Amino acid sequence: MMINEIQDEIIEEFNDFDDWMDKYQMLIDLGNELEPLDEKYKTESNLIDGCQSRVWVQCDLVDGNIELQADSDALIVKGIVALLLRILSGHTPQEILDADLYFIDQIGLREHLSPTRSNGLLAMIKQIRIYALAYNN
Repeated sequence: MMINEIQDEIIEEFNDFDDWMDKYQMLIDLGNELEPLDEKYKTESNLIDGCQSRVWVQCDLVDGNIELQADSDALIVKGIVALLLRILSGHTPQEILDADLYFIDQIGLREHLSPTRSNGLLAMIKQIRIYALAYNN
């Protein structure tokens, strides 16, 4: 599935809820469903700078596609990470670099996050793009 198709799916899922408390609950549920990150990847080099909570992102190139794994010690942030992984993992570095992550505004995430969480989200995206750039041939 293409990145924009996945984003459209997520937008549709979030549009099922009017109340932001329900959307936060959905993020928490997504975070709880995220596979735990192997302890060996919870290293300083995988820690995202700029996040208030601790967020680790492991990136590997497998058969030309970026495979992402991540974890966080904060429930809502873990849900946000789960969304990013769902959208970006399994795509080529170039697809990730070209992606316009419009779902963030479409579901109202940017306006409903605290400034520190919003900065953390941008830091996660930036780090994933740096990985993609490094793997891009």
